[in-house]
Amino acid sequence: MKTKFLVLFLLAWAGALVQAGKRPNVLLIMSDDMGYSDLGCFGGEIRTPHLDSLAEGGIRFTNFYSENMCWVSRASMLTGVYHRTSLKNGSLHPRCLPLPRALQENGYATGIMGKWHLAGDYRKDGGSRAVYPDQRGFDRFYGILGGASSFFAPFGLRRDRKLIDEEFMKDPDYYFTDAIGKEAIAFLKETPKDKPFFLYLPFTAAHWPLHAPGDEIEQYKGRFSAGWDELRSRRLKRMKKLGVIGPEVELSPRHPNVPAWKDESNKAWQERRMEVYAAQVTIMDRVIGRVLDHLRKSGQLDDTLTFFTIDNGGCHVEYGANRKGDYLPEKTRDGRPMKPGNLTELMPGPEITYQSYGYGWANLSNTPYRLFKQYDHEGGIHTPMIAHWPSAIKGKGTTSSTLAHLVDLMPTILEATGVKPAEKAGGEKRIAWDGRSILPSLLGKEQPDPAVLFFHHARGKAIRTGNWKLVFNKDSKKKAKWELYDLGKDPNELNDLATKHPTKVEQLAKLWNDREKSQLARGAR
Repeated sequence: MKTKFLVLFLLAWAGALVQAGKRPNVLLIMSDDMGYSDLGCFGGEIRTPHLDSLAEGGIRFTNFYSENMCWVSRASMLTGVYHRTSLKNGSLHPRCLPLPRALQENGYATGIMGKWHLAGDYRKDGGSRAVYPDQRGFDRFYGILGGASSFFAPFGLRRDRKLIDEEFMKDPDYYFTDAIGKEAIAFLKETPKDKPFFLYLPFTAAHWPLHAPGDEIEQYKGRFSAGWDELRSRRLKRMKKLGVIGPEVELSPRHPNVPAWKDESNKAWQERRMEVYAAQVTIMDRVIGRVLDHLRKSGQLDDTLTFFTIDNGGCHVEYGANRKGDYLPEKTRDGRPMKPGNLTELMPGPEITYQSYGYGWANLSNTPYRLFKQYDHEGGIHTPMIAHWPSAIKGKGTTSSTLAHLVDLMPTILEATGVKPAEKAGGEKRIAWDGRSILPSLLGKEQPDPAVLFFHHARGKAIRTGNWKLVFNKDSKKKAKWELYDLGKDPNELNDLATKHPTKVEQLAKLWNDREKSQLARGAR
């Protein structure tokens, strides 16, 4: 009965906003390949003053989940449907209603600036198979269709559907993150003040390659000289003080592929990797600050619902010198052959390099959790989320332990904006959401319907209900088995309870298998 009354209250509240002409704007920000503890407001030593300020005026969600890789997270977030259903041929399933389409059809101006990564087979047949953002409800697009690019020369750069590589070829100071911010502000300026907007900013920071201007990197010189072991311990203490983890949480063991810092043979190169990574994050934070400052000065920030989150955990991948991909240019803008790969004799940062930050620093990023992007253990999927909405959010500067997932954002946004989703998508009955609205958590109300979270991609598969989590690591191959954890007592997944609770394993494994079958069946046509 309480749930029924709460739903009626929220519907009435959203309806009143619409009638009063106060439908909120929506700003959805997603960073790329960052760990749970990288932001200052989640315990990191990287400077992120603007996101920290956003958290001070909003709510930090400490029990929030993504998928374990880039494009699958985007599919889940932009449809409210897990990617096992919502992804089809590399793009959004035609029977899933995209969030931008739902808002566009209800009077919102819609824009995306950054990384699309839902373009289907855009590399084939001269690009004729590409699925562009305007086909999924966006009025304006600036960015790349794929999953990664040089920050100095993002080849394949587009404005809407037009290739505009000449913009970075002619500008020696071009940097993709800065350009995303400029285009975002231009979109906001061209949108009439009486028209609500949905602005989606999927940054490529801090995905490899490690690229940043030299002066930005120098700001971090020496900041990481203590090494990943000591810095993980320091982060853990700050995280407890900030309340983004419980006081009982212990640090997970250093990953076996990571040497003790005292035994690291090339400390200068390792430090430089993390210095560049941190510079990428700080530049992104500054750009976010510019967008927020524009909204503040234009009187729009109070009525803008903002979400910031990350697509997956920190990425351990060691970028190989022989790795190929359309995201890797053959030459720099001035014609020099690229020098890709984690070459220890070459410091990362400049345009000619193409490196990643590797196991040791990804282990730091994902503090206190273990494993990385591509895995469904906590290090790969437990991500920070910040919600900010000055005119509506209660409990500003607090944390929320609401169990939630990227699939919950679309239902939340549509409820907050008073938009009723269309019954059909692609000319057929719309595939129903897997997510549910977490608007009650934003408004200081009791949150009904505890979530069951489902995962399956790359190296992992998992299901979580309450504090119980069943997870599978495909790296173990023939020796792989379900692992069972009580995250309420063991958030780092250090004590496998599978042999102690075989009935619980059987129950959750059946639940996972049933969900997997239903997910695939829904998206089969």
